Amino acid sequence: MGRWICCLCSRDADPLMLLLVLALGCNPSTAATASPSVPHVKPSYSFGRTFLGLDKCNACIGTSICKKFFKEEIRFDTWLSSHLKLPPSSLLSYSGNYTDDAKSWRLVDITRLTSKYQHDRADKRICTSLLKTKTCSLERALRRTQRFQKWLRAKRLTPDLVQGLSSPLLRCPSQRLLDRIVRRYAEVPDAGSIYMDHLTDRDKLRLLYTLAVNSHPILLQIFPNVEGWPFPRYLGSCGRLLVSASTRPLRDFFGAAPEVAADLALQLLAVLRSMATNDLNYFFYFTHVDAGTFGVFSNGHLFIRDASTLGIIDKEEGSQLIDGQQEHKDIFSCLTVDCQSALASCDSIRDKHSLVLVCQDLLPKLLAGRFLPPVQVRVDAFLQRCARGLGDGGGAGEAMEELEEILKPLRSCDSRFSYRYPDCRYSDKY
Repeated sequence: MGRWICCLCSRDADPLMLLLVLALGCNPSTAATASPSVPHVKPSYSFGRTFLGLDKCNACIGTSICKKFFKEEIRFDTWLSSHLKLPPSSLLSYSGNYTDDAKSWRLVDITRLTSKYQHDRADKRICTSLLKTKTCSLERALRRTQRFQKWLRAKRLTPDLVQGLSSPLLRCPSQRLLDRIVRRYAEVPDAGSIYMDHLTDRDKLRLLYTLAVNSHPILLQIFPNVEGWPFPRYLGSCGRLLVSASTRPLRDFFGAAPEVAADLALQLLAVLRSMATNDLNYFFYFTHVDAGTFGVFSNGHLFIRDASTLGIIDKEEGSQLIDGQQEHKDIFSCLTVDCQSALASCDSIRDKHSLVLVCQDLLPKLLAGRFLPPVQVRVDAFLQRCARGLGDGGGAGEAMEELEEILKPLRSCDSRFSYRYPDCRYSDKY
């Protein structure tokens, strides 16, 4: 009590100090050591809607992962520097970091469906073609189209709603495939239904826009990595940016050690085989391959890095789009490609189609000059015959078995191939 009176009666006491003393139980020694807490100031990231493409929604992919961007749980590599600047918006892809707990981070790829230049051209085409102006509300313009009005009225996604779209995925559509798209579309709450009742008008426009521009994110959603499909994991989208598990393109392995090259070539053949023969009875084929089509995880596992050139033929139902329907073209048919480009006939695709493309464009760069003369001669002879179309001697299965027979003895079993190590030590498969 004496201390209380002393505190209040002291002539030298600072009024502010007295208030602080009272708040701390009138203990001067406590007041002397206490200091007001200073709020932690977080770095400020200049994050614009334009960079993400949110200003173009709902003519965009989606918004499922936007919160992680704005909570800084997804960071571009440049954000780890002291400058904290966003990378140039002109790039097609970016390396990033992703976290769920703010402690552990993992690498991710952040990509655009197409280049910003192509996106800008497509946006301008929409405005000039539909509203005869240089700039416009993309959503308002696309909503007025006959195709989207049909989507709004539709209860189910049917082949006539996707006819004429340039995506190889929809070149030979079946109802079973389209139902799978609706049922597994990850940018909306999962309803598990083949009917589009759970899709809002906004959701339908985003799905249609994605299918029209680039079907890569849709393939990652409907054939997920966790079910054994050879695609990177889809993590979500924000505006016109897609986030997926990190990869290294196959081009980084041109010139790799012989055992690494042999392992990757064997994995590539295994992916082609699984794409042609699988439990769901879908036949996947490539319309084009290049050094960025395939990628490699950090554990050495190879997968399809860019699914935008993948077409699908339903071996169970067949195509439900007649040739006359394929000729139907509208603004959605030419957002990223020439409207006059011809579509290949579904009947013209053979089982060796993808293997021949790989033999022409990828395997020579991966396997050329890697092995000792006896083996290299056999590899080169096979690749030359394969690149010419394999002739009429057999199909893709027999050809792949021939190359596998050459390459399997060259594969090693060590920790560099962690996706199959140490299992390879105890399995005749390796």
